Amino acid sequence: MAFLIYAGAALAEIAGCFSFWAWLRLGKSHLWLVPGMGALALFAYLLTLVPMDAAGRAYAAYGGVYIVASILWL
Repeated sequence: MAFLIYAGAALAEIAGCFSFWAWLRLGKSHLWLVPGMGALALFAYLLTLVPMDAAGRAYAAYGGVYIVASILWL
């Protein structure tokens, strides 16, 4: 279950950051910011679902999932 949470959080973070980047760098409409903010809020929420007693290890594991998701996004 934790892997699914990390995968969802990674995709939400990448999508949220991409929407801001697309608005600033690609000249997309400011309406791209709305789903971007929603994706970043989902990212933050998903990370709160990880048990707190293993927060340090959880964050390190999330970092690995984020790197893989970033490479796949390319």
